Amino acid sequence: MHTGTQPGRESDVRVVAAQARFHDVALEPPFVISGRPMTHVTAVTVHLQVRSRDGSTAEGTGAGMLSVPWSWPASALDLGTRDAVMRELVRRLAAQAVTPAVGDPLMLWSPLYEQLDDLLAQLDAVSGESAELLGSVHPEHREGAENLLHYAHVRTIDVRELQNGLHDLGVTSLTTAESGIYGRLVLARAVLRALMGEEVDTDIAKYIDADDAADVALEGHADRILGDEREGVPARIMVTLPTEAADDAELVAGFARAGMDVARINCAHDGPEMWKRMIANVKAAGEEVGREIKVSMDLAGPKLRTGAIVPGPRVGRARVTRDSAGTVLTPAKLWLTPREVELGGPVDDGAREGAAIPAAAPVPADLPGRPALPLSVDSGWLEMLQVGSEITLHDNRSSKRSFVVTRVEDGGVLAEGDRNAYIAEGTLLRCDYEKTRATGVPETVQKLRFEVGDEMVVTTEPVDCVPVPESGEAPRLSCTLPEAVQALEVGQPVLFDDGAIAAEVVSIDEVEGTGADGEPGTFLDARLKVTRAKPGGQNLAGHKGINLPTTDLPFPSLTEEDEEHLRFVVENADVAAVSFIRHGEDVDHVLSVLEDIAAGHETVGNHELAERARDIGIVLKIETIPAFASLPNVLVAGMRHRNIGIMIARGDLAVELGFQRMAEVPGQILALAQAARVPTILGTQVLESLAKSGLPSRAEITDAAFALRAECVMLNKGPHITDAIAVLDDLATKMGRSQRKNRIMLRRIRSWDGEA
Repeated sequence: MHTGTQPGRESDVRVVAAQARFHDVALEPPFVISGRPMTHVTAVTVHLQVRSRDGSTAEGTGAGMLSVPWSWPASALDLGTRDAVMRELVRRLAAQAVTPAVGDPLMLWSPLYEQLDDLLAQLDAVSGESAELLGSVHPEHREGAENLLHYAHVRTIDVRELQNGLHDLGVTSLTTAESGIYGRLVLARAVLRALMGEEVDTDIAKYIDADDAADVALEGHADRILGDEREGVPARIMVTLPTEAADDAELVAGFARAGMDVARINCAHDGPEMWKRMIANVKAAGEEVGREIKVSMDLAGPKLRTGAIVPGPRVGRARVTRDSAGTVLTPAKLWLTPREVELGGPVDDGAREGAAIPAAAPVPADLPGRPALPLSVDSGWLEMLQVGSEITLHDNRSSKRSFVVTRVEDGGVLAEGDRNAYIAEGTLLRCDYEKTRATGVPETVQKLRFEVGDEMVVTTEPVDCVPVPESGEAPRLSCTLPEAVQALEVGQPVLFDDGAIAAEVVSIDEVEGTGADGEPGTFLDARLKVTRAKPGGQNLAGHKGINLPTTDLPFPSLTEEDEEHLRFVVENADVAAVSFIRHGEDVDHVLSVLEDIAAGHETVGNHELAERARDIGIVLKIETIPAFASLPNVLVAGMRHRNIGIMIARGDLAVELGFQRMAEVPGQILALAQAARVPTILGTQVLESLAKSGLPSRAEITDAAFALRAECVMLNKGPHITDAIAVLDDLATKMGRSQRKNRIMLRRIRSWDGEA
């Protein structure tokens, strides 16, 4: 209720009660209005009780007619439905007129006005306090950075009451205000002033133009980093290139024809020479389809993984497949290749001394069923085998097994059997009274198994874990980055293997041990208790990922290897995606490394590469709790660079945040990035079933539609990836007509217009 602090009329009363009553009034003869005959109208009377400042009271009644015919002129709703809605509106207005404050009974929306004024004053203060910070960003990001800080401030307070009040009045919902939150609030205030009968002097066109300019700015930033938007396709499609893309130009061209806009190379795999061939194929594919296809390269970041586990014995399995009735569908298979060094002794009489040993052939890729078990044998013994030869052995369980040779090739022999066999290193193989030893059997990969309540130790000592320690002690695992163990604190969570196992630090102790150099030293043991594992226990192998969602890790987001890869990106690609971003300081470090690269090129007179280093696209991967928690600071730090974007890496982010929060967090990140006018890439498991199996699930189609709110959607590898690209491209075209970011566009739905 207005109290005199805002524009409006003064009053000494407040409404203490308001009651609306409705009466049907018959019309004789009937009226015809807008082509509709009316036999009755609804009259409304409102009874008010008011109290003045001095405590005196008064009552009064007003009456009027509900203008039902004009409430929805173009609607197909019948008059009865309209009448019911109008009655409900009157009841709500009467209820809102009852307030505890003294003021003008007609000024129902003054509290909203006051809340708006207060919020705008807060945003002005944010701008003033952040003047130095805003001065550090690139000039093209200045307005976006200020809007980002405004929007972030609004999201740190609860404005739901204001939001609901404005929505009920039809002023604004504030749900699509990301592009210009300050202007949207100013316009809302202007509407309220008009409703209160005040003169409005707001430059409305200014704020409308500013909102349009924000959309243009975001689109321009996206075009520079991700390539020009294709006609009718509002979101770009990023495709992760498989290793085959280095040598299969037609594969890459197929991606481009299906709709690939950005090619992604993961620097954790392959190497510079293969990357160059991939990039060359991408450029050729772009020329074929007549548009530039950008190349983005993911820098791996620090690899925090479990250490090695002592391997088990060298025992391999050759396995059949069976149907439900036990009938063998595909046989167990041995792939035999010549041993490079002949074994001496009586069982090797088949070997020819001094004979040339042919190169071992790889396991054929066209074999159905379980993989063939590769074994090395004496070359002379191998040469005597022919199709139909029978090989017998006693496996590691002392079971007699036989295999029949079905294929003989240069450098390899395939033998098949109808029983499973467990073959250990050194197993004796016989054929026609000739013998050889099987070698080359890989060591058995051993895993740890944990249930809720079990304990383990993660140590800074470089040890290989013993799966079954003596005396019932907890298994002791090293990790690839000992500094992470040093940063742990009691009570902090530790996640393993994409969150399959969760544990909590219960103690940290100093222990004596041996370093990698063989010298004695003092190390840290962090004892953990498992808090989450699947029923029955969860396996943990060596070299699996570790996530520390609440630990302040003491190393930068770029490793020395990443810095070398960043130099490669500057020279060969368009975008560098940086992993492991946590704080604005990490972004500062990335930009300083880029400046060092630029300075290095300038020193040798290569000004073109220096300029590329300063203008290269940088994508900050948001995949940790700290990155999400400090996202406004991360974005502002990144906006010092002209070409900046972010990626929502939903895989690691889900591990750290928990899957339940992934229903809301990606949307919150998208909104904040839109406020900053920074383009967003959304990735992880988009159309994954389709890419891998050729058939999408219903849920992932819905997920893909949500992903298309971003400026770019990332697809991963799979045998059906080309189909996934085409489906996403078609979906993007359709969704582009129905939504823009989080704004639902009210296009015509032909199915509902009575003509379908």
